[in-house]
Amino acid sequence: MSLNERVNVVLSPSLYWVKKLELPVKRASDAQKLLPSIFEDTLGSGVYSYFVYKKDDYFYAFAYEDKVLLDLLLEKGVSSSNIANVYFAQSELEIEDSAYSIDKERSIYKKDDILIVVPTIWLENTQELDISELKLSKNSVNLAQYGHIVDKKSLYTLAAIVLAFIFLVLFEYVITTQKSSQISKAKEELFSKAKLQATMFQNRAILKKYKSTHAKQMQLRKFMGMLLSMNLKADESMKSISFKNKSLKVEFKNLSLSSIKVIEEKLKAKRVKFKSNTKEKIWKLEMSL
Repeated sequence: MSLNERVNVVLSPSLYWVKKLELPVKRASDAQKLLPSIFEDTLGSGVYSYFVYKKDDYFYAFAYEDKVLLDLLLEKGVSSSNIANVYFAQSELEIEDSAYSIDKERSIYKKDDILIVVPTIWLENTQELDISELKLSKNSVNLAQYGHIVDKKSLYTLAAIVLAFIFLVLFEYVITTQKSSQISKAKEELFSKAKLQATMFQNRAILKKYKSTHAKQMQLRKFMGMLLSMNLKADESMKSISFKNKSLKVEFKNLSLSSIKVIEEKLKAKRVKFKSNTKEKIWKLEMSL
């Protein structure tokens, strides 16, 4: 059997635990908090849910296993999506002095105001139970589909940990945002004071250009120092020196072959690219920077 519509389910007393209690509280919501300890010595191992309602001066407390009920209903062709509400026979069936059969072997009746299930052969007279005109109360529960995976206490603990983690992340985000804003403001003030460009990309490009210029100037100074420190002979002299288009050009007058060889060896030792030529006693040297 399978259903295509939502139905209300009334649980047999054999599918839950129930206690009639007098408690030092006034509301069912307050009594709900006491139920795990009230049923502690009654229930076996398992993951249970609890429900309580008040009638007159008494509380009726219930304990049940969601997974057991869902599995049983599925066996009967009732999936979780077809369940509208779940009720307890205790709160829905108005049974006083008579016993009523619920199938061929079992019947229900009240003892000390608690509805119980017993074998029919234990009773002398039973009646057929008719629930076609049953008016349901407001005492319904919803079955938790995943209640067997983690109990509510653990779920609340996990939720508290997650909330604490979210709070810490949000707190860190706020602090980081504030620090980022402070850094951005300080950067803008520094850029304005130092007359820098608006973006780091532009400033890095300028820095790269300055570094390149600095490197060339240092290389030029090194070459100039080397040339100016040369020991020329009495009739040898440096005629001119100029720098243009990344090239250092120097002209020497009356330079001997031995002096030219000394200069060229020094340049080769320093791995300097150069070219030279001699014309009318003028030795022209050109070095690339």
